[in-house]
Amino acid sequence: MQLRNVAIIAHVDHGKTTLVDGLFRQSGLYRDNQKVAERAMDSNDLERERGITILAKCTSVDWHGTRINIVDTPGHADFGGEVERILSMVDGVLLLVDAAEGPMPQTKFVTQKALKLGLRPIVVVNKADRPDARAHEVLDECFDLFLALDANEEQLDFPVLYASGKLGWAAHNLEDPRESLAPLIETLIAHVPAPDVTLDAPFRMLATTVEADPYLGRILTGRIESGIIEINRPIRVLSRDGKTVEDGRATKLLAFRGLDRTPVERAEAGDIIAIAGLVKANVADTIADPGVTEPIASTPIDPPTLAMTFSVNTSPLAGRDGDKVQSRVIRDRLLREAEGNVALRVAETAERDAFEVSGRGELQLGVLIEMMRREGFELSVSRPRVLFKSDPETGQQMEPIEEVVVDVDEEYSGVVVEKIAQRKGEMQEMRPSGGGKMRLLFLCPTRGLIGYHGEFLTDTRGTGILNRVFHSFAPYKGAIAARRNGALISNGQGKAVAYALWNLEERGALFIEPGADVYSGMVIGEHSRGNDLDINPLKEKQLTNIRAAGTDEAIRLTPPRRMSLEQALAYISDDELVEVTPKAIRLRKRFLDPHERKRMARAAS
Repeated sequence: MQLRNVAIIAHVDHGKTTLVDGLFRQSGLYRDNQKVAERAMDSNDLERERGITILAKCTSVDWHGTRINIVDTPGHADFGGEVERILSMVDGVLLLVDAAEGPMPQTKFVTQKALKLGLRPIVVVNKADRPDARAHEVLDECFDLFLALDANEEQLDFPVLYASGKLGWAAHNLEDPRESLAPLIETLIAHVPAPDVTLDAPFRMLATTVEADPYLGRILTGRIESGIIEINRPIRVLSRDGKTVEDGRATKLLAFRGLDRTPVERAEAGDIIAIAGLVKANVADTIADPGVTEPIASTPIDPPTLAMTFSVNTSPLAGRDGDKVQSRVIRDRLLREAEGNVALRVAETAERDAFEVSGRGELQLGVLIEMMRREGFELSVSRPRVLFKSDPETGQQMEPIEEVVVDVDEEYSGVVVEKIAQRKGEMQEMRPSGGGKMRLLFLCPTRGLIGYHGEFLTDTRGTGILNRVFHSFAPYKGAIAARRNGALISNGQGKAVAYALWNLEERGALFIEPGADVYSGMVIGEHSRGNDLDINPLKEKQLTNIRAAGTDEAIRLTPPRRMSLEQALAYISDDELVEVTPKAIRLRKRFLDPHERKRMARAAS
């Protein structure tokens, strides 16, 4: 059977997982009466809830004697570590672009990686049936993007299709009949080359993803570069520098057939397979015949730009919701995550019960915390901080800079420009994008963007769209103003009382409702002024036997401000933590005792 290996690249919500659904249906993978979940490739609960792809996944479609191995890549730059490895397995890329929005920063990020590897793209202008579609302008923007990314002449001569993944059609021209996705698959087979591999050489394969299975142990996925592998054959694992990691046997070979992984007896060069039976092998290692001594060259991964401290939950309410609370269990879980996710780093800290976790962005680390929370973990998490580095030549401190693209209504563009300028952002471009909207392009320090997204949505009345991607390291830009308001801090432990909260409302916005568990040092609201204020949310009304007109009116409270995990991480200051349990997200001061807080503040000043 002929083989084609292709990766699908697209920005978040441009429809690549829905397009794969359409390919499954039209290739005969499903029975006519089979019940099928929407976005079948989003297998993870978090992926379904958020509507984004977090993990790169492989699948395959058989089309008239040709097997097409398709890799669904994440559309968000925070999960870029997945993308960089996956592209080494494929021979072509399908670039999916929204017919209204056009190429976005994340599209640019992944496309740049693909073009550097010499992969030839096929451009699919998706959602061409949208009423606000501007397919031809978007195509021009794609061409300009390829030019800006130094694409060669062969890559610039790309085929173009217009499609609607939701309705299941693709066409070479917008005027062509809109019947099926057959034109897309035929273009893919004609344009993407077959794997350039040799069958008569020794077996070699580069591991690109790793996962743990309770029955099979470590499962490593990759593309066979040369030779043939058969079940139970002896194999050797080589690290990137050519050292032997371990010797073992291929106890199980799994090939991708549709949505399932099917056991096979043998696999040939060019196919994407998963191997079980190894204990120490990891991502970027070469799995080969015992006689092979040269590892396959692998792409270096971009460094992390943000770090957080994960520590044991030390609040008075610790251990009530979760069953995984010890530092040993948290450490094992973080190291297990870092094994499979090469964009993540885990390091011990000077504190015995805390670990520094570095990653690509707030979303990547937020997703990890959410997954741990659902598994029953309790932990305290610090504010994200930027990882600086020094220039090797001048010794100057360098910080990560992000490219920020903002689509916003014209009336709100002024406030966005002002707020990003306060965060040391520099505007690069400002142009109308149609429909009364403006597209603004900035280069802004990562530090300045931490916690800005919520404020941005407030400023634009929820209508703005902000996308960001790592651009480069640049000299330190100077101090950036922190949160302007102080915190309202509980000075006692118990259940919050409605009467007390009613009297405290004039002090600022509250984060809790009556009956919520509170403790001394817990942040329960935002002070209307710039200083922190200790308050008593437990004070009850003094009852007497004397009635007076108007004193017993019903208490009406303003609904509390609810924070998601990402909002809480972005909100806290350096002296605060987020307490995360399976049932609650609470904000607290790092030091719960007020005297200790004052002592540490004096020492810092």
